[in-house]
Amino acid sequence: MYTLGINAAFHDSAASLVKDGQLLAAVEDERFTRIKHGKRPIPFSTYELPFHAIDYCLQVASIHLKDVDQVVYSFDPYLLVNEKEAKELDPADPQPWKGLFLSSIINAPSQLVDGYPHHLQKRFKDADQADWEWHFIEHHLSHAASAYLPSPFGEAAVMVLDGRGEVATTSYHVGQQQNLTRIGQVDLPHSLGLLYEEVTTYLGFLHSSDEYKVMALASYGKPVYVKDFRDMVWLGEQGQYRIQQTQLEARFGPARLRHEPFTNHHFDIARSLQYVLEETVLELTLWLHDETKQRCLTLAGGVALNCVLNARIRDDGPFEDVWIQPAAGDSGTALGAALWADAKLRGEHEKTFVMDHVYWGPSYADEAIADFLERAKVPYTRMEHVAEETAQLLADNCIIGWFQGAMEYGPRALGSRSILASPVLPEMQAWLNEVKDREDFRPVAPVVTEEDAPQWFIAAQPSPFMLFVNQVAPDKADLIPAVKHVDGTARIQTVNREQNPAYYDLLKAFERITGIPVLINTSFNTVGRPIVCSPRDALECFWTSPFDVLVMGSFLISKQYGDKDIRGHSHVQTASAFG
Repeated sequence: MYTLGINAAFHDSAASLVKDGQLLAAVEDERFTRIKHGKRPIPFSTYELPFHAIDYCLQVASIHLKDVDQVVYSFDPYLLVNEKEAKELDPADPQPWKGLFLSSIINAPSQLVDGYPHHLQKRFKDADQADWEWHFIEHHLSHAASAYLPSPFGEAAVMVLDGRGEVATTSYHVGQQQNLTRIGQVDLPHSLGLLYEEVTTYLGFLHSSDEYKVMALASYGKPVYVKDFRDMVWLGEQGQYRIQQTQLEARFGPARLRHEPFTNHHFDIARSLQYVLEETVLELTLWLHDETKQRCLTLAGGVALNCVLNARIRDDGPFEDVWIQPAAGDSGTALGAALWADAKLRGEHEKTFVMDHVYWGPSYADEAIADFLERAKVPYTRMEHVAEETAQLLADNCIIGWFQGAMEYGPRALGSRSILASPVLPEMQAWLNEVKDREDFRPVAPVVTEEDAPQWFIAAQPSPFMLFVNQVAPDKADLIPAVKHVDGTARIQTVNREQNPAYYDLLKAFERITGIPVLINTSFNTVGRPIVCSPRDALECFWTSPFDVLVMGSFLISKQYGDKDIRGHSHVQTASAFG
């Protein structure tokens, strides 16, 4: 039985396909359309479905849309209007949030049948709404299912923290095998996620997109405005809280405009917000633990992508074990809705799927890559020993585009569509920010072999999804200065050979050359663009960005800067030797 999951209501449009309890494919639409987050979360884009992501999922299963048994959409409009009111909705209503937004969701079933792009006709043609069952799944239930059902736990407490769903903004659940029981929720307008979004806008960033930048900015500041944010966030009993009037400009002065310089004032606002977020969520976890008596916690929702907060929950919270959905933002609701509906329709009582990796997107065999390079008339070298030759380039301080295997699901590049570099030179962090046209304050993250992680990062545990921070071990900090953030932490990814053989082998090869089992891993993209998906995307990003070498499958493509080397020292001779 095939279940197609769709997220499209707000942003991070995505699709997933589940067959009899097992995930076959999951991918964000942005990777195909090359529009960051798929679309902006505004009423006028709600009708847009992730047709490219859906097409890929159908392709993986070698089926057509008409072969799907049920389609689930991770937002339930009937929590906001009844069926009679839904029929009377006017998309031209002067209040588009009510009319256009809800009308677009209610009419998504017909849009799926009739609205696909012409070039995707093959897998959509001749489908009819009668071919499948359609279900709207509540947004927070979809998040909760994404957090719990693919987790390694047979039972757990579940917390969802995001900006907003239909009504809920924070929700609490208990998961037992294939069941989820909600035990509480916080409703709009009270939302920790929306508060973080508001401060993101105030600091000159793009809301529903750049919240992670505020988290990074916070490390440079002091919590001098904690009282102000505590005045905004009133913590109650039974997992409840209220957000009072923020009045940010009245409290803190004029908002920062994009491209204006950052000051200590901005750093301190970000730090104070992060401080109060952490202390508030820790209090919520204490209540949830007391209420559920569970040993394990699972998390989802956009706030659960805050790796500094996650580390506080892991280190200072009451739960013994914490698992976070790697696609914790709205894209993950496509997976959660599909897993939930699949289990309910089949009457499955025992969990049968564990999400131990994120490689659910497109992959390209060497033959396909070679064919593309030949057609593009791009000079390349086929490497006999990919790990060893690439490791030598990294040891020579080349910046590498690394394109291997199946693409990642979720916002993190985890070794399939990554830009890699050596962590040995302190300047490498600044070089990478220049290569990607990122803000100077942004840290870069390390990947480390799972078995070596505790020696390099304090109290490191397996962390394959890069969702927690750890302190860099003091005796190792001078060896990997590029990945040490200003507060002494690093957002680590651990990898073992079973999870990603090519990635792991590269780390071991680099260790044999340098003695260091750590590399910098950042996403293979530039500012404002999604992570690359196809060989064409990778080549376009490579040739329009100032990094040195592209490794796709077994193939190496290199370039020289001549006298325009951005780092001012010779490093391209080794690259040229291979290309």
